[in-house]
Amino acid sequence: MRRVLVAVAVAAVASAVLTASVCHRVGRPIPRAVVPIDQASCSVLFSPDGGCTEAVVDVLRAATNSVLVQAYSFTSPSISDALVEAKARGVDVRVVLDANESVSDYSVASKLSSGGVAVLADKAHAIAHNKVMIVDGAVVVTGSFNFTRQAEQRNAENLLIIRSQEMAATYSENWKAHAAHSLKYSTYARRVKASGKDRDRR
Repeated sequence: MRRVLVAVAVAAVASAVLTASVCHRVGRPIPRAVVPIDQASCSVLFSPDGGCTEAVVDVLRAATNSVLVQAYSFTSPSISDALVEAKARGVDVRVVLDANESVSDYSVASKLSSGGVAVLADKAHAIAHNKVMIVDGAVVVTGSFNFTRQAEQRNAENLLIIRSQEMAATYSENWKAHAAHSLKYSTYARRVKASGKDRDRR
């Protein structure tokens, strides 16, 4: 497994992705964060076969309090197992999935729900394309990496593991905003089944 510990990557994330203190879109302020480089460290990994899945599982196994997840395509047995295991040892695990993908054939949504994980379906957007985990209010896992075997074994992806309470707080607020407009996965899945459709964007 190849890992590069580079605090400077946080500066790149903060400046390129989260550069302004406040921006405005459709007349509504959207908070953004700039995290000083000396307050965070960042592990950078790449796929295919760069150890991204293993790194995510390691972070989840170290969780002691809470895990918040946003995901688009989520089919990884290893990562979903780690979330269910975290829930079983008393960690508060909550997941927001893209609604369309949550009812796809290989989605782990049902598995997570059966394991006691609170699962929500976000259908407020064309696609809910975030790939984010916030662990214990102190660690952010993000990047292009979907939580799938395909992303680990075949795709060209990147994964950042950012250790920063400030960054985690910013991502947590965004997670809460998406959770607020999402449906319970079980409710959404029943609606899709009742409609006779595999997927529903209405």
